[in-house]
Amino acid sequence: MSILGASTAVSAHLTRYPVLGGQALRYTLAAAVFAVIVRRGDLPRIRPTAREWLQLVLLSATGLVLFNVFVLAALRHTDAATLGSVVACSPLVLAVAGPLVARTGKRLRTGPVIGAAVLVVAGSAMVQGFGPGSAAGIVFAVLTLVCEALFSLLAVPLLPKFGALRVSAHVTAIAVPILLVTGLATDGTGMLRVPTLAETAALLYLALPLTVFAFLLWYRALSGLGPQRAGLLIGTVPVAACAASAALGVGTPGPAQLAGVAVVVVGIVFGLVKS
Repeated sequence: MSILGASTAVSAHLTRYPVLGGQALRYTLAAAVFAVIVRRGDLPRIRPTAREWLQLVLLSATGLVLFNVFVLAALRHTDAATLGSVVACSPLVLAVAGPLVARTGKRLRTGPVIGAAVLVVAGSAMVQGFGPGSAAGIVFAVLTLVCEALFSLLAVPLLPKFGALRVSAHVTAIAVPILLVTGLATDGTGMLRVPTLAETAALLYLALPLTVFAFLLWYRALSGLGPQRAGLLIGTVPVAACAASAALGVGTPGPAQLAGVAVVVVGIVFGLVKS
């Protein structure tokens, strides 16, 4: 989640690159890396059932493809602070919906987790701020939130059988043809062009640290902590984004943001300890 938060400063270098084409390049490279890791890991073959294939396709289409589409649509009608504050509600969504998809014999104390999620969401909103936006912008921001939650919730039933590596590899590979077909239908051959040096560096960051490394870490966290407790850690996204902006000299956190960071930390610690 910290890698994801820090990626906001990196993504700023891709604002002029065709969106669907850039995402297709990102996931193509990541899928190739995953294929090498799976092959060298000499893992036993596991064939997904028809239902599992459907789950994987839905996970890829919502958590990877539509998530990026809705982010861009939201930003056309509202600002990044409003979008970030809405998406920061993910911990609360996972705290409530997590028990519906988790397959574990250990029952968490739901009350403390939900209370901690409320703290994390409040702290995240303080860090992000809340700017102006139209009704359409709020709708697209909520759809982005739904896709963010589905990236975790749809993966939870698949992880016990396939593991973090296989789930990551499958959903990344599935996203590539979806993005290529959609990009060709909307932008034609203009969906791809030779990236600049800065764009290449940004795409490499999104493909390797963010997609390959962070996907594996996140899905392992979901397996070990469950969606409710792992969801609390989404609060580190705006914190990391704030820290990255300060480190790169593109933003200085104010008192409200620093107070929000403290609230996020309290919420995460409280939720992990009390659950």
